[in-house]
Amino acid sequence: MRRLLSNGSRTGHSRSTGSERARRRKNVLLGLAAVAVAVFGAGCSSDDSVAETATPVEGCADVVDATVERSGSRFVVTATVRSADTGWDRYADAWEVRTTDGEVVGTRILAHPHVDEQPFTRSLVDVQIPETSTSVEIAAHDSVVGFCGVTMIAAVPAP
Repeated sequence: MRRLLSNGSRTGHSRSTGSERARRRKNVLLGLAAVAVAVFGAGCSSDDSVAETATPVEGCADVVDATVERSGSRFVVTATVRSADTGWDRYADAWEVRTTDGEVVGTRILAHPHVDEQPFTRSLVDVQIPETSTSVEIAAHDSVVGFCGVTMIAAVPAP
């Protein structure tokens, strides 16, 4: 299951500057890249016949927002997770960053439950994403049911 992430929104101003037009053009291209990834198989499911949907599954940890920012030659990935944390017996205990090929390039361990903080946002710094990657998938892990929730596809900024 995945939901596409769009970076940016229209400001509502009737006049656009050159940088605003360039940003919107870039966002359109990033959105198209994310759609291509979703259509051509960056899925977290090993069974491609399963229909993918943005509908959350009860009890799973869902990624509800994600961003990727360049920091030199590495990246900072930030994810917002919503989960059915009940305490130490069940909580979102990690999230990971995957390439479109499914390679895990970063894992953020979540050291404690977030029962009273839903959704919650955490970052992972110094993530090394291959130069050829234009987007990554972020997936959250539940301590009881594992990876089963909504994931996000986030665009990787160009150098």
